[in-house]
Amino acid sequence: MSKVMKLGNGEVDLTRPKRRRFSVGYKVKILEEVDACALPGQIAALLRREGIYSSNLTCWRQQRESGALSALIPVKPGPKAKPKDPHETRNKELEKENRTLKRRLKRAEWLLEISKKGAELMEKMALGHQFETEDSE
Repeated sequence: MSKVMKLGNGEVDLTRPKRRRFSVGYKVKILEEVDACALPGQIAALLRREGIYSSNLTCWRQQRESGALSALIPVKPGPKAKPKDPHETRNKELEKENRTLKRRLKRAEWLLEISKKGAELMEKMALGHQFETEDSE
């Protein structure tokens, strides 16, 4: 909620002023423009045009010389992404395929074992049935 005071023809905004924040890109751009100024009075005109103080320039120059401006360039938060090794990717694919094939092989061996047991059982039943028919004669 802002407070506005009416004073005659104009209005005065009485809200609390907010601190201005300058991005690193803006600071670098202004410093480059200041470095390009050759004639007297150009820096003052630049400061008036941008609405900044000479103390800002002094502080930004110190930051640039100490390397703080380059350190302030925004980066994504979190751990840095490692470049993907194509061999590692291929290795993971082959490991996954290997697990799948082992599972299928185990299933096939299990089915073969069941069929062998079924065949043995059928053979025993057929032999047992043969003996029963010979005994009944």
